[in-house]
Amino acid sequence: MPESAPRNLPFGTLVTAMVTPFTADGAVDYDATAALASRLVDDGCDGLVVSGTTGETSTLEDSEKEELFRVVAGAVGGRAKVIAGTGTNHTSHSVEMAQRAARAGADAQLVVTPYYNKPTQAGVLAHFHAVAAASDLPIMIYDIPGRSGIPITTETMIRLADHPSIQALKDAKADYAAVTRVLANTSLDVYSGDDGLTLPWMAAGAVGVVSVSAHVATAAFRALVDAAAAGNYAEARRIHFELDPVVRAVMTHIPGAVSAKQILKLQGVLSNAVVRLPLVEPTAVEMEEVFADLAEAGWDLERGAADRPATRSEA
Repeated sequence: MPESAPRNLPFGTLVTAMVTPFTADGAVDYDATAALASRLVDDGCDGLVVSGTTGETSTLEDSEKEELFRVVAGAVGGRAKVIAGTGTNHTSHSVEMAQRAARAGADAQLVVTPYYNKPTQAGVLAHFHAVAAASDLPIMIYDIPGRSGIPITTETMIRLADHPSIQALKDAKADYAAVTRVLANTSLDVYSGDDGLTLPWMAAGAVGVVSVSAHVATAAFRALVDAAAAGNYAEARRIHFELDPVVRAVMTHIPGAVSAKQILKLQGVLSNAVVRLPLVEPTAVEMEEVFADLAEAGWDLERGAADRPATRSEA
């Protein structure tokens, strides 16, 4: 990786929000999880979110989550940051998950805005402070009002940044003005939470991306993040345009966990694309839209020949 790419951040710079592989009967496949984690790190990721949205955290048992944290830490610990998805809409449950993540060997945690409850900003502040007090793990806050039902206001984010354990923000509300104010007024490490906004967010000072599409185009995202970090915006723009149809394929037609698993299966990385209800596997019509975007990117997965961006070992 280029010398200009920052390597000492507590959450990394190219962070894939990992899918959770399942067996054919729907059990967590821990061996496949370890293999996928190792592959992603080999191909350029320096951080992995385990049991986040894309990892189907909503349908994982607490014991499964803790074992996933332990398995991924065992597979890639020391080579990449293991970021445990611990946040829920129940504060004491989130506190418990933070403690489980610490016991399992995670390096950090991703904590989402409490969803469904729609607390006031004072409640949001108190929730994050309670989770931060539960362990020594640094926190990346996940601001995604499309799923949580409420945004974290800029004023609240600036106040949260004063807590020593709250060190990063995954921004997924596509508000450039808001993220600019956070960058200008805090020392938080900001990450794009939208794959397609990696370049503009990094141009403003974000340090990287928490990505779903990086599952299937890891080396290209690694190159994009490194080019942007080095200020090589001509190269970053070239890669951004190259990745656009891939990002559309993964993120716009069906849930990201579903599309990522489907493409990973077609690439031969996963043996199946099983998801847990209420997620379901896509219809043929839905997959046609995915294939059309991938064809625009020059990929030919439908016929089993993955003309995909090279892995780091191939590049």
